[in-house]
Amino acid sequence: MPHVLVAGTIHKSGIDLLAAAPGVSFDLVEEVSEASYAPLIGRADALIIRTQPLSAATLAQAPRLRIVSRHGVGYDAVDLAALNTRGIPLTIVGDVNSVSVAEHAMMLILALAKHLTTADHAVRSGGWNWRNAMLAAEVAGRHLLIVGYGRIGRRLAAMAQGFGMTVSAFDPYLSQADLPLEADLAAALARADHVSVHVPHSGKPLIGAAELAAIKPGATLINTARGGVIDEVALAAALRGGRLGGVGLDVFATEPPVAQHPLFAFENVILTPHIAGLTRQSAERMAVASVQNVLDFFAGSLDRDLVVNREHADAGQT
Repeated sequence: MPHVLVAGTIHKSGIDLLAAAPGVSFDLVEEVSEASYAPLIGRADALIIRTQPLSAATLAQAPRLRIVSRHGVGYDAVDLAALNTRGIPLTIVGDVNSVSVAEHAMMLILALAKHLTTADHAVRSGGWNWRNAMLAAEVAGRHLLIVGYGRIGRRLAAMAQGFGMTVSAFDPYLSQADLPLEADLAAALARADHVSVHVPHSGKPLIGAAELAAIKPGATLINTARGGVIDEVALAAALRGGRLGGVGLDVFATEPPVAQHPLFAFENVILTPHIAGLTRQSAERMAVASVQNVLDFFAGSLDRDLVVNREHADAGQT
């Protein structure tokens, strides 16, 4: 009988699917931290994990573990090399939150263009006449640069085009797309009014001091991808220098961000707690998909396209 450890609260539909599976038992740890689930990993045949780390040290305490299923699509916090050493497959949930993340990015673009948080504060603090500054801008006719033109980027492009925006993309892994592809990131940044980032973290910032120096003065910059893709120290410096019109971040190099983070000081920065993909609808889809990956693994029918380390896709299946 396989035993599953669910590390972190997931949608009830996922738990119901697990509970209904014949011959399967499970533990649920509601807290999202490595320390909270580590004491139970020793008896787990499968691990369903949210955003918390899975380190080599914790993996060493799991002699029975045969599969790790990420409740999401990113896996930066999982020690993939340690899993590969053990021949343990790591699965992701596929295209379940593209709409949610794209909507969040579009919302941040609009909120920054309309100075939404400043307008809200003006009403609440009695500053009604702030409206006469006429700082709010339209996005129609403005140029959006999408950095990383995958599933989320394509969803965002369609939304932005619906608002009448001109859209181009920078993605060195694509040779053709359904919109103009930029060949040079710095040159593209210099032309864009709004920039939205949708790339994985490669170990170093894609947008650092040099790229921020190239960006069009007054442009807004959005990151709903991964913390560390944008150099936060350089970003704060660019904001202090008045280079940027606004910034919207859903992700941070360290999560949650440290107290007194330098970006907290700027009124033209909107920060959200890594929630772009966490709508009610996507949370249910992620929960069901992450559980289904585990059940499919033990049934010998795991979808190889959802396995990160595909060389181990068939390892340990019954």
